[in-house]
Amino acid sequence: MIPLLIDWLRDLIDRSVILGPLGVFQWVEFRAVLSIVLSFFIVVVMGKRTILWLVKLKIRDKPEFYNKDLNLLMKRKANTPTMGGILVSGAILISTLLLADLSSFYVIMALICLLVMFAIGCGDDWLKLTYTPNQPRAREGLYAWEKLVFQLGLAVVLGIFVHHYGLNKGGEDPVLLEMSHSLTLPGLKTWVWMDDQWIPSPNLIVLSTWPFAIVTIIVISGTSNAVNFTDGMDGLASGVTVIVAFAFMVLAIIAGYHNEQTGFVLAKFLLVPHIPLSDELAIVAGAMVGACLGFLWFNCSPAQVFLGDSGSLPLGGLIGYIAVVIRQEFLLLVIGAIFFAELLSVIIQVLYFKISRGRRIFKCAPIHHHFHLSGWTEQQVVVRFWLLTALLAAVAMATIKIR
Repeated sequence: MIPLLIDWLRDLIDRSVILGPLGVFQWVEFRAVLSIVLSFFIVVVMGKRTILWLVKLKIRDKPEFYNKDLNLLMKRKANTPTMGGILVSGAILISTLLLADLSSFYVIMALICLLVMFAIGCGDDWLKLTYTPNQPRAREGLYAWEKLVFQLGLAVVLGIFVHHYGLNKGGEDPVLLEMSHSLTLPGLKTWVWMDDQWIPSPNLIVLSTWPFAIVTIIVISGTSNAVNFTDGMDGLASGVTVIVAFAFMVLAIIAGYHNEQTGFVLAKFLLVPHIPLSDELAIVAGAMVGACLGFLWFNCSPAQVFLGDSGSLPLGGLIGYIAVVIRQEFLLLVIGAIFFAELLSVIIQVLYFKISRGRRIFKCAPIHHHFHLSGWTEQQVVVRFWLLTALLAAVAMATIKIR
């Protein structure tokens, strides 16, 4: 909103005039950092009021596990307010509306992703938390297939629209088409040196509409559920998301940066896909960083509020969406490895339980509970998962030029 307002004022006065200090808003990097600060203060300022409101509505967590020892460890969390995703999603929405270029197609799609995932999460949370066993037609949350259908439907729409947007832009420049639809895999160069210049690699694997949509479905639905499974300890999901979102804020700036005056393309220098205008997604990622940092103010041990599905599903969905747009799905697997380890542990546990007729590989899944039951304190699990995520993010960022 602010970038559009400044452009309108510049057109109204004189295109050559930069409105004093307001000219800094033309820089995506500045707005991305500002979105961190703004969303952080929104959550911190509104946090206490929101928590009291959730307590008043009796929207409280009811942690129950098949493991008696874990139930004892998690007993203190009973009656802690949940649906804190209202704070996080609200801060991301406000910061994005104020600081991002709302004429950007990628930003509009990000807002749709945020709102739809938030609606799915809110519906699931509300049904769980208002569930009464003896009440007619009472439901303990959305059915798993219902959540999955909604997530897949959203991912299909996002995948098709993003793909067709790339096709339209590709009509102006074939390079844009190749980059926006290419698979970025280890060892597969996006750019090659030829005739004294970097040009798009002739070996790029370019996806047509439905393969692209399938990749989008896997990434967005997989990441949203992975973050959801990670949300089980004080500060775990929100802390890991801070690191992952910050990494993708930097990657979005790299993917979209283009200096019109000099013609310098940062993505070409770092040998990653160049997706014009995708740098506006850095504002969305920055808002996620700030919102999760602010949420940690109340979610650190002992937690005063939990994310709930209304927070974890939008966060995971947005991370997956940004990864798809900037063509960095593989780096998402590296940077967000903790998320996917949590998801994989659940899948393995369930499959093995059915195949072995009642036996389990882990003491409890998701895997953070396994470590908790193995003797790690909750704080040790959380901090060690943060450290691993930071290390993986550093490794991923260090290797983007040498892949």
